[in-house]
Amino acid sequence: MLRRIIEALARLMAILGGLVLTVLILMTCLSILGRFLNGVLHGPLFDGTGFADWALGLGIGPINGDFELIEAGMAFCIFAFLPITQLKGGHASVDILTSRFGLTVNRVLTLLWALLFAAVMALIAWQLWLGTEAKMRYGETTYLIQFPIWWAYAAALAGATVTALIAVYIAVVRAAELLTRTDILPNEGVDP
Repeated sequence: MLRRIIEALARLMAILGGLVLTVLILMTCLSILGRFLNGVLHGPLFDGTGFADWALGLGIGPINGDFELIEAGMAFCIFAFLPITQLKGGHASVDILTSRFGLTVNRVLTLLWALLFAAVMALIAWQLWLGTEAKMRYGETTYLIQFPIWWAYAAALAGATVTALIAVYIAVVRAAELLTRTDILPNEGVDP
């Protein structure tokens, strides 16, 4: 039951991360297109025509604050994809040395890495919590669109918190795998 909840939570975060990333990509493309069209409409081809003034009046140009929105959205996306990566054992690993070790040593190393990852993610989530509180308290906003910075921190905090919870779950599972000598979840580079 707990495993299904963890998997559903990791998948939900990945889907949300994918949706946000898709929106950011579309926004970037539209902003680049708008920047290009703005340059063309200000160029000699349309200079002095009523069409250029009319088209520019529609708001053709780069999206105001696109860099600010991308920065905030990417922070969320990074943390949104980490839970599924951790759950599926999808982190990159180099096993030139460890491939020569036995299964038990590799299980111990996998457990140590899982514990370290859980501790680091808990620390990151805690620091994001403190940052969110500080940004909210001081009312900081972005320069161009006056977007409250704490919103970006809160979005990243949500992803980091879910990642930390899943990382703790993974560490507990890795400990159980070591004690029972059975595979429960996919392993990064550990062959039975």
